Amino acid sequence: MKWIDVNEIAISLSEKHPDIDPKTIRFVDLHNLVIALPGFDDDHHRGGEKVLEAIQTVWIDEAE
Repeated sequence: MKWIDVNEIAISLSEKHPDIDPKTIRFVDLHNLVIALPGFDDDHHRGGEKVLEAIQTVWIDEAE
């Protein structure tokens, strides 16, 4: 999984962390959750604010 796999990342986060409200998560925490996902294999420094925002948006949609 790479940073560009926004939908796959958001679905994985939704399944792995159903107790977390994606509307209130800080980007630092979101970044750490993403890089800890099984199968995530990308440069940790490429996860900037824009990609984290996109992941958060999809995760919010998944949670609703």
